[in-house]
Amino acid sequence: MIIKQVSLETVCGITSVLPVTDKVEIAFAGKSNVGKSSMINALMNRKSLARTSAQPGKTQTVNFYNVNDKVYLVDLPGYGYAKVSQAEKEKWGKLIEKYLNGSKQLKAVFLLVDIRHEPGENDRMMYDWMTYHGFDPIIIATKLDKIKRSQLQKQLKLVKTGLGAKEGTIIIPFSAETKQGRDEIWEVIERFLPEEEDEPKA
Repeated sequence: MIIKQVSLETVCGITSVLPVTDKVEIAFAGKSNVGKSSMINALMNRKSLARTSAQPGKTQTVNFYNVNDKVYLVDLPGYGYAKVSQAEKEKWGKLIEKYLNGSKQLKAVFLLVDIRHEPGENDRMMYDWMTYHGFDPIIIATKLDKIKRSQLQKQLKLVKTGLGAKEGTIIIPFSAETKQGRDEIWEVIERFLPEEEDEPKA
């Protein structure tokens, strides 16, 4: 995907009405400290359109990024952040659920997990919830630059077994630092775009 134009078009909070769009939507979910905003910035070739923070839990809204007027990258609130009250966590959970259940244009969901660690209970719950509702989550294993190359296969296996991922699940190792995995993520996204919308590859 050659990125020509991106914009943060819509921001939805707990009480907002989710927009009805006319473009393919691709959603990204993950724990608060998994590097989701950094990954979205890397996908869009922007440094700080998605706000990153040293303090996890910054994304508390559903954010719609319009890319090339063809596809929305939808950034869902980070889950599982310990310093937030239980009531707040439940609100975010309901917001994620409302979007995933309600969007008519949602074609694919990516679930981000940290490649360095076995997926936690929140990750497993999110994966199970997505599959229960008929999605085949594509897994992005972030922070690839933090492990040695020799550890890659072992850590990918840890991610797959930790999530209980079914056979054939796509798992893409990714680094926001080196951009490794960026092209592979776009290749998957482009499968969900209408044929006539496809861009020639750079």
